[in-house]
Amino acid sequence: MQTQAPAWLEKKLVEPQNLEMAVLAIKQKGRSIATLNGSFDLLHAGHLYIIHQASLQADCLIVALNSDSSIQRYKSTKRPFVPLKYRLEMVGALEFVDYVTWFDETDPCELLLKIRPDVHVNGAEYGADCIEAAAVKKGGTRLHLVDRIPSLSTTELIEKIRQCAL
Repeated sequence: MQTQAPAWLEKKLVEPQNLEMAVLAIKQKGRSIATLNGSFDLLHAGHLYIIHQASLQADCLIVALNSDSSIQRYKSTKRPFVPLKYRLEMVGALEFVDYVTWFDETDPCELLLKIRPDVHVNGAEYGADCIEAAAVKKGGTRLHLVDRIPSLSTTELIEKIRQCAL
């Protein structure tokens, strides 16, 4: 990341090139690791719910955010609404997040194979055959699915905002 992180985030922010070293240190302390990934653009209560549920699955939670260019490739060139710098700050500000990092790929599979968490958390709407499924299986990781809170998705919030703007 190009700019200096705020002091309150420095303890939690792990640059991608330092991730394997950070994971090794966590595992050497005998701590279990849960991972969760996403864009977390327009952070909302549904995001808070899945992040909190992920934190309950292991001793340490690592949240990995899609970079801006990753989101533009898999969602839209008009996204993200909130740049990575600020999304990292918001997610990192949550007390139940131990570490936050990011990845440039459109899916987190390579990242998951580097971390090899004890459990990977995903939304139930993606199911057991989610894009991460092969990496989860290859890494010997357990997949934990969390039910989505109805009407709390970024897509639905965007639509509500559009309707209000008419």
